[in-house]
Amino acid sequence: MNSVVSAPVSVALPQAEEIVRLTDVKRRFGTTPALDGVSLTVRKGEIVGIIGRSGAGKSTLIRCLNGLEQADSGEIHIEGRNITGLSEKELQPLRRRIGMIFQHFNLLSAKTVEENVALPLKIEGLSKAERLKRAAELLDLVGLSDKAKAYPSSLSGGQKQRVGIARALAARPALLLSDEATSALDPETTRSILVLLKDINRKLGLTILLITHEMEVVRSVADRVAVIDAGRIVEEGQVWSVFADPQAPITQSLLSGIRPQLPDTIAARLSPVSGAEQILSIDMAGPAAQGTLFADLSQALPQSFRLVHGGIDHIQDQPVARFFIAVPTRDAALPEQVQNFLKARGARVEVLGYDTNHA
Repeated sequence: MNSVVSAPVSVALPQAEEIVRLTDVKRRFGTTPALDGVSLTVRKGEIVGIIGRSGAGKSTLIRCLNGLEQADSGEIHIEGRNITGLSEKELQPLRRRIGMIFQHFNLLSAKTVEENVALPLKIEGLSKAERLKRAAELLDLVGLSDKAKAYPSSLSGGQKQRVGIARALAARPALLLSDEATSALDPETTRSILVLLKDINRKLGLTILLITHEMEVVRSVADRVAVIDAGRIVEEGQVWSVFADPQAPITQSLLSGIRPQLPDTIAARLSPVSGAEQILSIDMAGPAAQGTLFADLSQALPQSFRLVHGGIDHIQDQPVARFFIAVPTRDAALPEQVQNFLKARGARVEVLGYDTNHA
């Protein structure tokens, strides 16, 4: 089964072949910079998420990658070849190395599922027998072998997206671009599509670039994440690392829905200068996040804190923790002692303010 798999599983290593390299890419529309000096590298076998709000530059970036937009300056290399400045005719063979998955599927309603999947191969000039054989392989890969003769109108949203994925893989691309591919799907269907993309990445060693505004999508499937804001990459790194310690304000905002946050009732009564308790946020990742931190703190400094909120998640098999604690201020030296203890154990500590209402 799954005869499309012709290569061993590929693991992205730091020295792996570059599939995409963008260097100081700029694109303006009038006086508005859509891309303002974007530099990014994506290596073979990686899944990289590009995340940002609407208008951040995601759509322009993906259109520059597939040659639908020309950058004003900078360089875009696909598999080592600079595509900036190429003519439409020169771009055609390169586009066949790039598969696209769309938010709204873009299937042809008058063609069957297998005909939709085989369409890129028809354009390429393959025989009907070759096209149907490849379509059958791909429909098997995405779990839709029984829908080959069906028409898109009879499919669910998730099934339509699986057809879109199969079609994107038809020409054996080196790079798969996913443009908000799960935005139109319900949460359960989204999870199944992300599992499928991860499985395809693992089986085929396929490089995938995800364009999304959903942090949960990045969390579930990506190896690395790059955050784009106002046409610039403002933060980049391993997904677990960025989730554990987001630096850019936009990243912190995008993550606010899936990271523990200080309860509103406490946040509303915080004072910046004084109060019965000092409220601290504590961020940890890796070994520090799964140790005996609070037990050790209680032993070293008895009655030194109250756990307010928080939890531990696992991202890319790495524990990532965020907690909020309240430290009594009756002893003026205690808050600093607690902070120093936590920092010595590898935690990032931030003073959020003082609780004015806790006795």
